[in-house]
Amino acid sequence: MVRRPERTPPALVALVRTALAEDRVRDDRTTRALLPHRVPARGIVSAQAAGVLSGVEAARQVARQCGLAVRSARADGTRLRPGLVVLVVAGDARRILAAERTLLNFLMHASGVATAADRAVRGARGAPRRLEVWATRKTLPGLRDLEKVAVGHGGGRPHRRDLAEAILVKNNHLALVPLDEAVRRARAHAPGTRVEVEVRTRGQALRAARAGADALLLDNTSPAAARATVRALERAGLRRGRWVELSGGIAPETVGRWRSVGADAVSLGALTHSARAVPFHLTLVPARLRRSGG
Repeated sequence: MVRRPERTPPALVALVRTALAEDRVRDDRTTRALLPHRVPARGIVSAQAAGVLSGVEAARQVARQCGLAVRSARADGTRLRPGLVVLVVAGDARRILAAERTLLNFLMHASGVATAADRAVRGARGAPRRLEVWATRKTLPGLRDLEKVAVGHGGGRPHRRDLAEAILVKNNHLALVPLDEAVRRARAHAPGTRVEVEVRTRGQALRAARAGADALLLDNTSPAAARATVRALERAGLRRGRWVELSGGIAPETVGRWRSVGADAVSLGALTHSARAVPFHLTLVPARLRRSGG
């Protein structure tokens, strides 16, 4: 059964439109030369590797904008195996051929992000304290929403979407404003909003906590140093009720090294900026050669 979303986000509609224009799908010289007339067909999209599926709504939108019907589709978050059919589209073969690369690109990249998030989430399991996996703003330009949603399909969390969504005092802010004053200004500017401060050392973490920061981002540290910082916060009575996040140099396959730190979350830019694509393949089947969609 084809699952139909209630409403496609306008940003995704625009993103797909831009991607199709980029590939000049209305001017496919090869297809126009070889197929002067309409040829009814189906396009069967299957996974070529294991992973976690994402990007289905983008693929649906590609089909819609190319005048194709979606006959069946797997749900985002589905576990992939080689050969699993995830999507079947139907219509004029010329339109399927025009849509093919854009449709597959969305599935490959989004599923790569979801798969990386899933790997990180599995690495976080077994921590004495629940350890969440978050994305960052290190996203490919124009693809942030697609990637943030894909992280969720892999079991992770999106974190803040943009600069307007939360207060995070970073190292370059502290190059201009002293830490204590930065927390005070942030608190005065947005009463009731959680204030998070990026820190690099144990001393900075203690100082930020004493200044009233609600959350600490321990950046570019080692598991041992992060663990020592958390213990220092505990000894000083500053850990309870205070969020601790780890970031910097953490990869999906290394999350397990951070389980014993005692933090609340790890945030990984690698989930989005360098996720390895999951390969998919589209098989074109002329209508006269009916074949099961699997």
